[in-house]
Amino acid sequence: MKNKLILMFMLCLIFISCKQDPDLYLYEDMDNLKDEQKTLIEVLKKTESKEMSFAVKDRIAKNLKVKKKNKLLIVFLSSLVENDPDDTYKGYWLLMLANEYMEQKMNEPAAYFFERVIKLDKDMEISGKSIQYLSLKNLINITNDPKRLVEYYSLLLSNFYDSIDPAYSYFMLAQNYEKLGEWNLAIQSYSKFIGLGRFDLIIPGIPDNYGYARKIVDYSSSTKSWTVESLDELLSVIKSAIQRKDYDTLERYRSKVNFFSMAWKQELSDIYGSPDFSLRNFMYGTYIKIEPEIDPSSTPHEAYLKTSGWNQYSRIWYLYFRKVNFPADPEIHGRWEWAGIYYGEKI
Repeated sequence: MKNKLILMFMLCLIFISCKQDPDLYLYEDMDNLKDEQKTLIEVLKKTESKEMSFAVKDRIAKNLKVKKKNKLLIVFLSSLVENDPDDTYKGYWLLMLANEYMEQKMNEPAAYFFERVIKLDKDMEISGKSIQYLSLKNLINITNDPKRLVEYYSLLLSNFYDSIDPAYSYFMLAQNYEKLGEWNLAIQSYSKFIGLGRFDLIIPGIPDNYGYARKIVDYSSSTKSWTVESLDELLSVIKSAIQRKDYDTLERYRSKVNFFSMAWKQELSDIYGSPDFSLRNFMYGTYIKIEPEIDPSSTPHEAYLKTSGWNQYSRIWYLYFRKVNFPADPEIHGRWEWAGIYYGEKI
């Protein structure tokens, strides 16, 4: 409604200024293109061919674009859309109109017209690309609403699977389900993402996207019996088990979701599941020293405990503990787990 009022207002202004010739705005101040615009307008009035009419309208619009008559171009395109709702090329004009608004940094009306494109009964192609596909991609770029993004990514996956990176789309679909608190649907989407095996996928801001998705899916299907209410309680259990060389307890309290063992300089990507060794082998016949306090770099959400004396090329291990971030299950969300091991002095 808001966009229609703007259009009506602009049309009224032009009508008032162009009482003698309602098409004056299409050729006035067009310099070297003025005569061409006049000729195109005359051809448009006389032709009965839909194809010719489309070509002429397209040329008029592009001439306005060349002369940077952006506001007048918006008025012209809007008139094409609203005056002939059954136009075969309506989707094309809607897309051009949406793109023009987007170029002018007017994302709200741009989204309105992109939405109209994706809701059309019939799709069409421009330079070999679907206008509905192009509109969905643009909507994703200018939209922050997770509910709408769920709709857009779902449409991409169902209608344009072969034209997109499905792994990226499934991950982003899951992310937006997560923002909406739709955890079952988020887990389903993360599972589909994992099934595609895209360990190499790069998503800005989420460097270990595969590990993150795997963690969510594994949390959902695990017993979570290794989690503890507080960090102090977990530290007490682990320290006592190391001192007693109680391997079974250490194994029991080691996270069953994405537990890692790595050097400080290693990347966390490609390190999934439990390490392929038994802690027993690295404790046998040696005294493990445990620092009395956690490392000063620890935060309210993660903690590091320095230990030394292990039977390995690196005798210093930092045990890594973190708060569980899994809102889907309030019973474990915010509890603590022993999540991994860093080898060597802390960098």
